[in-house]
Amino acid sequence: MAEIIKSYRELRVYQLAFETAMEIFIMTKKFPPEEKYSLTDQMRRSSRSVCMNIGEAWRKRRYKAAFIAKLSDSETEACETQISLEFAYRCSYISEETFHVFYDKYEKIISQLIIMIDDADKWTIKPKER
Repeated sequence: MAEIIKSYRELRVYQLAFETAMEIFIMTKKFPPEEKYSLTDQMRRSSRSVCMNIGEAWRKRRYKAAFIAKLSDSETEACETQISLEFAYRCSYISEETFHVFYDKYEKIISQLIIMIDDADKWTIKPKER
């Protein structure tokens, strides 16, 4: 029997995205001060936006196209975070190992989002027949 999910907070993809965004917040505290208004801010915003877009998608489940669009926005923000991680690695703010750990987490998040997009009918709310 399939589990019934009542809130976006119960979604595994949301939980992983939120946990990872919090880890990025902690990690970026160690970035140099000159990055405060650039890479630090950008990584924090894009990683948090992944979560926010998942929540917005959940609330737009009545409209398949809107649901897919918000999940697609979340996927885009996850990719943006991956690019920021690569900059952080290349600038020697994080180790290669840390880069790969976080990059792989975002690959998993992106994969889960794609599965939801591809199977949007399973997630959207069907109108009640009158």
